[in-house]
Amino acid sequence: MAERFTGSFTQQEPIPEEAIAAALGVMRSGRLHRYNVASGEEPEAAALERDFARMTGARYCLALASGGQAMAIALRAAGVRPGDRVLTNGFTLAPVPGAIAAVGAVPVFVEVTERLVIDLGDLEAKIASVGAKVLLLSLMRGHIGDMSALLRLCAEGGVTLIEDCAHTMGATWDGRPSGRFGLAGCFSTQTYKHANSGEGGLLISDDAEFMARATMLSGSYMFYGRHPAGPEPEIYERLRYETPNCSARMDNLRAAILRPQLATLGERVARWAALYRSVEVGLEGTPGLVLIARDAREGFVGSSIQFRLPGWEGPRIAALVARCAARGVELKWFGAAEPAGFTSRHDSWRYAPAQRLAQTDRILSTLIDMRLPLSFGLDDGRLIARIIREEVAAAAHAAA
Repeated sequence: MAERFTGSFTQQEPIPEEAIAAALGVMRSGRLHRYNVASGEEPEAAALERDFARMTGARYCLALASGGQAMAIALRAAGVRPGDRVLTNGFTLAPVPGAIAAVGAVPVFVEVTERLVIDLGDLEAKIASVGAKVLLLSLMRGHIGDMSALLRLCAEGGVTLIEDCAHTMGATWDGRPSGRFGLAGCFSTQTYKHANSGEGGLLISDDAEFMARATMLSGSYMFYGRHPAGPEPEIYERLRYETPNCSARMDNLRAAILRPQLATLGERVARWAALYRSVEVGLEGTPGLVLIARDAREGFVGSSIQFRLPGWEGPRIAALVARCAARGVELKWFGAAEPAGFTSRHDSWRYAPAQRLAQTDRILSTLIDMRLPLSFGLDDGRLIARIIREEVAAAAHAAA
């Protein structure tokens, strides 16, 4: 009888007891709004900003309602205006072009490579041809490209870099934390990310005026002095009358849930690495299946795994996804004609101008994605790999 996996690919670990206790404390106080504080009290949102700035080495941090809001506010604080063109990866998730569209700008998609990172050759060509002055770099599914080379291209082209780090909290490139390469780094604390508050976002930067503008945009109501991980109050003097309030603050309840999770992020990153490796080892050498190559400089977080099935036609891939699902293994395919769940592509985002991305389309047509929640153990990883391996072999046999 064929083995079957019975775990849930959407089941996260429980919230730590310390975080539950902190959340209960906030609820008992009734002071959930970040600026509703008792005398001498540090609100959880401000403490979270301080903790995350210290963890990443950033000078400033701002806690927000979502990762999407972090990106939209970062773009606006960086000076992006309606009609401006903003570069981003052709392979990303919908909140990234959504953030660009939210500020009235126009997404310009850049090809990606078979390593699922932005194609530097196409980036260089589009910097020269489209006149965009901002790159919202999506570190999609935790894949980090050559950041040193990318920074050189941005500097030469006068392009401001903003990093989308939704999948790279706790990751590094050549020892440097994700989010610390450009003007700003945008993080998500949505349930399926590396710290879980249901929804939430964090924005980091070393630029005082940028962060002052972002804080005002988030809805500080002139309480900017209550941001210990923010710029000095005098930075706000010119900005406070000309910056609209977008009401995108994080509340104290979610911040309380997050703070203890930051303290254990390193331990969870190590567990993700072991889980990722248990699946990777099981899939290595599978005929017809190609794993995504990782650069030795990339300190990635293995919260998901991707592989390609070069040469496979759509019906064959759809059948594989269905057969794995019948055995309890949930795969996502980015090559389907219609988006399913989070698997939308650049041609699904019809608020953006249609663009030709032949290389990206070829790669996505056979790309499979799979979550690796920490509710799975190493034996689960090995079982999942065996099921995929067997079903890929069965599909190959049927095709032959």
